[in-house]
Amino acid sequence: MTHDALTPARLLPWTSLEGRPCHLLTDGTGRLPRAAGIAEAVPLGMAADLLAHLADLLDDETPVTAAQLRHLPARMGEALTDVCRIAESRGARPRVDAPAVTG
Repeated sequence: MTHDALTPARLLPWTSLEGRPCHLLTDGTGRLPRAAGIAEAVPLGMAADLLAHLADLLDDETPVTAAQLRHLPARMGEALTDVCRIAESRGARPRVDAPAVTG
């Protein structure tokens, strides 16, 4: 497979076992980009679920436990890291439906 140097590599929403960024060289079509899109949807959904859980926790009159105060922010930090990585990836690649920019 050859890669067009003008098409940026897609930053994937996960890292290697060594913690290095993973990239996908693609034109945006095919099974791998679709799988990467699904992989992005999972942490985005989890982040939304955590925000809903936070809203429920704040609306509840029951006192919050120390365990809850440690657990929820820790998971939210993980989710925010994932969401920032996805936002960085999406900001770095051209939209498929956007018209091509010519010089």
